Amino acid sequence: MTKITITAVGDLLMKRKMIESARREKSFAPIFSKVKPFLRKSDLTIGNLETTFSGSRFRGKPGKLLFSSPDAFAAELRKLGFDVLGTANNHCMDGRSSGLKRTLDVLDRHGLRHTGTYRSAKEARRPLIVNVKGIKIGILAYTYGTNGIPAPKPWSVNRLNRKKMIADVRRLKGRTDLVIACLHFGKEFRPYPDQGQIRLMRLLFRNGVNVVLGAHPHVLHPIKMYKAKDIDGAVRNRVAASSLGNFVSTELPRHTARLRGTILKLIVTKNAKGVTDVSKMSTVSTRILQNIGDKKVYRVVPR
Repeated sequence: MTKITITAVGDLLMKRKMIESARREKSFAPIFSKVKPFLRKSDLTIGNLETTFSGSRFRGKPGKLLFSSPDAFAAELRKLGFDVLGTANNHCMDGRSSGLKRTLDVLDRHGLRHTGTYRSAKEARRPLIVNVKGIKIGILAYTYGTNGIPAPKPWSVNRLNRKKMIADVRRLKGRTDLVIACLHFGKEFRPYPDQGQIRLMRLLFRNGVNVVLGAHPHVLHPIKMYKAKDIDGAVRNRVAASSLGNFVSTELPRHTARLRGTILKLIVTKNAKGVTDVSKMSTVSTRILQNIGDKKVYRVVPR
């Protein structure tokens, strides 16, 4: 039997105040020092990159929430143990076409694999399959939208198109042992999934997805694991995590729910017959501490 650990977190929502804090400390590392051990222990660590690496030419607009981070943040994510980042979310086009492409270039440069946004049609057709100790894991990512900023091509950003999603899942199912779908969906700040989210997760499970990792609400949702049969007759544990909350963000102090997240840990096993399943699930709760000390710095800590 082969056993691996997969760890996932929610929104990596790096905002200006935290970037300024990292500049004061000359590093992003102190922000994450308390949670780094939980991420580094895993065989595969996944997060939702809700920022861009659009470079020095990036300019925000008054009244617009547009995000871009220094390239040093990508380097820090790799040091923290992140292996894969979902890049399909409502902020992926904040730097327009050039920002989308540069973001992927920066991730490549730092050894971070990615899925959900693409530089070419050929790249969009190539699924992300990660081989971890002989267990092949297919990872998909989709978003409900891009905040009204049009994608340069239909293939540039994966959207929540059910027909395409099912086709993608079915194509991966025959080539992998486990399928993970990262979904950017739901209503912001709502502490539980709506019926549309529940129906979509069930549809994906029915077609062979094993794990749904959700983002966008910026608050924690209940996480459920239950057995369900897919259309191939396979009865497996399905993990429905419709929102893992904010792993990194800055918020007004009164919005305490938005300062909380979860590190989701999954134990995946593959037996002698080649049957792969999620055998165990656990969580580590996290919170974001703001404006600490004279330097007004930030920390992500377990709680």
